[in-house]
Amino acid sequence: MEARVAEQLRGALDPFGFEVHAFKVGWYNAVLQPAFHLPYPDDTLAFLVLSTPSMFDKALKPFVNKERLKIIRDPVDQCVSHHLSCVKEKFPDQKVDIICDYEILPNRKPKFLAQTAAHVAGAAYYYQRKDVKLDPWGGKKIYGVCIHPKYGGWFAIRALLLFPDIQVPFLEQSAPTDCVSTEEKRIELLEQFNFHWQDWRYRDIIEVKERYSEEQKAYFATPPAERFRLLGLPGEAQRNTFH
Repeated sequence: MEARVAEQLRGALDPFGFEVHAFKVGWYNAVLQPAFHLPYPDDTLAFLVLSTPSMFDKALKPFVNKERLKIIRDPVDQCVSHHLSCVKEKFPDQKVDIICDYEILPNRKPKFLAQTAAHVAGAAYYYQRKDVKLDPWGGKKIYGVCIHPKYGGWFAIRALLLFPDIQVPFLEQSAPTDCVSTEEKRIELLEQFNFHWQDWRYRDIIEVKERYSEEQKAYFATPPAERFRLLGLPGEAQRNTFH
C-alpha cells in the first residue's frame, strides 16, 4: 500500500519540483516530547514534502501566472497549498490530512517540527549541536539545520501528508545521508547557519547538484511584502498579504 501511494504522490508532485519521503508517525513521535507529538497511531503512514530548487520555475511561476488575481497571501505558501490540494483529490477513497510548515497551534508552537520530520523520513540529515563533540559555543544558543545529500541547503520543507486510515507496521526506516561527516565541517555548518545565514554559504557546505537560481535567490532575499513586485503581481495582492 505504501509503495502504491508513494508512486501516486511522486507522479503528481515530482514534475513540479517537489520530493516526497515516507515515514511512520511513530518514528517522529519517538524522538520528541509529548507536546509535539502528532495525534495519530504510531503505524500511521505519513509523507514529508519538500521543495527542490526547480520548484520555483516548475510550480511557482506558472501558478502565479495562472492565479495572479487570486493571490492574497504568500505566493509560495499558496502555490504549495494548491498542489497539495490537487494531490488530495487523487485519493477520493482515502482520508488525507495536510499540515503545512507555516501552520501553528493556538499556543503559537508549530504544528510539526519540520527538520525532525525530514530526518526521521530519511530526506535530509538534521545537524544539531549534539552532533559536535568539542562544542566551541559556550553559552550561545545554537540552532540546528538540515542538509540534503543532493541539494545541500538549497531546499525547503513544505508539508506533511498523513493517511490516517493506512497503517504500515512493516515499513522500514531509512537513515538520512550523513553528508557533513567531519567535526570540522559540522562546526563550520552550524557557525554559518547561526551567524552568517544571510550570505547563503551554509547551503553550499557540500558539493550540490543544483541550487537556487539568481532570480530565486533574489526573491527569497527580498522582504515578504515586497516579493509581489518581483513576480509582477498587483499592489492589491500586496496590501492583502499577511505573514
